[in-house]
Amino acid sequence: MSQTVSNGVDMVRIERFQTLHPAIRARFINRVYTPAEIKICANRDESLAGRFAAKEAVAKTLGVGIGPVRWQDIEILVNEDLQPVLKLHAKAAEIAQEKKLALWSVSITHTHEYAMAFVIALDEN
Repeated sequence: MSQTVSNGVDMVRIERFQTLHPAIRARFINRVYTPAEIKICANRDESLAGRFAAKEAVAKTLGVGIGPVRWQDIEILVNEDLQPVLKLHAKAAEIAQEKKLALWSVSITHTHEYAMAFVIALDEN
């Protein structure tokens, strides 16, 4: 039996985060990121942008985009080696289960200008 592979990629200009008005930035951060992600990012623009790109890439991997799943349904945490780890909630977890996507890998990188994330998911087989 063959294994199903799904993937997604996204890239974001870090400047988008640097130029947000402080009041808009606070609302945006609280709408998009979970409390744990906010703590991990420590208000660093490159970290916020990287997680934003990762959330978009996960939504693409699920085949739905943001809308059918909420931003906070996709949570990008870190393991003991500070590598990104995906945790799905609510509708995102339901879609992953429906598609039998059980094994996930998330990679995030950034330059001075851009943050990028690549996500791969494999089914349970």
